[in-house]
Amino acid sequence: MKVLFIVGDEFEDIELLYPFYRVIEEGFTPVIAGKEKGEKIVGKHGYTVVADISFKEVKPEEYSALVIPGGRSPERIRTLPEVKELTRKFFELKKPVAAICHGPQVLISAGVIKGRKVTSVASIKDDVIAAGGEYIDSPVVEDDNLISSRHPGDIPYFASTLIKALKGRKIS
Repeated sequence: MKVLFIVGDEFEDIELLYPFYRVIEEGFTPVIAGKEKGEKIVGKHGYTVVADISFKEVKPEEYSALVIPGGRSPERIRTLPEVKELTRKFFELKKPVAAICHGPQVLISAGVIKGRKVTSVASIKDDVIAAGGEYIDSPVVEDDNLISSRHPGDIPYFASTLIKALKGRKIS
């Protein structure tokens, strides 16, 4: 079972790498999507990952969940039509979507946050509210298939909630 991570330059390194390795530890296959297949994507703190697939190639039906790390990455990819479309599709399919820190910026641009309980980094709280989300200041917030956390300090709660959701959904 595959878990999709959507990533752009200046992702928050630990917000990608910690859940990425936890997914592997639990027997799932992480897949990194970027603008171009084979693209080298550089994190805020210098870690580099390579895109396994392009955003345009993603078929959400083939994945068990979507993970959106924070940092500057969400800002860099949120306006891409293919990112908005694949994000909406995960919600339509009711698959787990996990966003941390600035990750909800992608959800806002995809138009999927209205009426949902969500948390994020405090600096985008007003954006979450303006998009119709109910902002909750908590280490992890679950609302149906949506999992969100505020910042790197919340990663243990974020990753464990993601793993719990993955184990509850055995999708090939």
